[in-house]
Amino acid sequence: MPQHGPSGDDPDVTPGPPPAENPQPAETRAPEETPPAEAPAPVPVPAPGIDPDEPPAVPSGKFGTPGRPLRRSSFLIGFTGALGVLLAYTLYLGIRNAGGILVLVVIALFLAVGLNPAVVRLGRWGVPHGLAVAAVALTVVLLLCGGVVALVPPIVTQSGQFIDQIPSLLDELRRNPTVNDLVERYDVVERVQGAANAETVGRALGGVLGGAQLIFGTVFRTLTVLVLTIYFLAYFDRLRSLGYSLVPRSRRHRVQLIGDEILAKVGAYMVGALSIAVLAGATTFMFALIVDLPYPFALAVVVAVTDLIPQIGATLGAVIVSLVGFAADLPTGIACAVFFLIYQQVENYLIYPKVMRRSVEVNEVAALLAALLGVALLGVVGALIAIPTVAALQLILREVVLPRQERR
Repeated sequence: MPQHGPSGDDPDVTPGPPPAENPQPAETRAPEETPPAEAPAPVPVPAPGIDPDEPPAVPSGKFGTPGRPLRRSSFLIGFTGALGVLLAYTLYLGIRNAGGILVLVVIALFLAVGLNPAVVRLGRWGVPHGLAVAAVALTVVLLLCGGVVALVPPIVTQSGQFIDQIPSLLDELRRNPTVNDLVERYDVVERVQGAANAETVGRALGGVLGGAQLIFGTVFRTLTVLVLTIYFLAYFDRLRSLGYSLVPRSRRHRVQLIGDEILAKVGAYMVGALSIAVLAGATTFMFALIVDLPYPFALAVVVAVTDLIPQIGATLGAVIVSLVGFAADLPTGIACAVFFLIYQQVENYLIYPKVMRRSVEVNEVAALLAALLGVALLGVVGALIAIPTVAALQLILREVVLPRQERR
């Protein structure tokens, strides 16, 4: 039989790879470790009294993490509403009790806005800010002192003259038979003696004290307005920047543009109104000297002050001066009436439009209604700030409200 080699020539055997020279036993591998499955995160369970829809508290810094808001319950909502009503009523009482002080603050702000252009103009000329504020404040003080000097002496003089003439007036009344008959018929003398008791004297004393209180109160309010005006002028730029910083950043630029325009209009109106009032007072002073009216400087101050009141101020001053003229004599009174009739036409159609052309443009009907409403709310002060307020509302209406309505 033929012999087969060791290579296995058997055709039934499939030849494989040659055996390794030094066969090693196969290493026993340890089975790979399967990583443990991660445990599911625990679902946070809100504590009692905490709303699960509220966002988590965020640390606020060195003072720790704020607590979560309280749960919105019907009791908490009702209590919060009642507290809001109570706070609103308290605020109303505070504003009502402090109404006099708030009016003084409004007057001071209005004067500061009106006088700020003068401070800015002095600053452009190289005057330091503090010195410019002092110069403007000193000018205002001198104007006030001039008005007091013009008005107080005539009042004191005429009051003294009236007191000196009381005995002669009583003598003339006694000589009149009609008056004597009335005195005897109605027992005027007994009634006067019965009224002259302690109660009447107390009331008269109270009236005197009330008059003194009125005088000192007026002086105190004037000084308060003056001090507040100086303060607002000194810190005008800071206060304006603080007011604009309270507006959201996205709207701050537009609010600043509109606010600066409103302040410019108010300042221009103030300067224009003062210019027209000074011109009216100077013209009245010269006319009073020509026709020889008594107390010409005092009458000029009255006309200048009343001319600041829109719509009705000029007429009021003309009536006062005309009455003084008629008290002097008939031709002087007629001359006063004719003078103011002509001057008011010139002021209304020539002076006022040229001075106010670049400051405020307000409808005459709106100006009249605003003046009447201002007088009803704040008196003369309301009449003074009525026109600038209407101009500001008109600007806001034109630049904010109407465009928003057109986009809807």
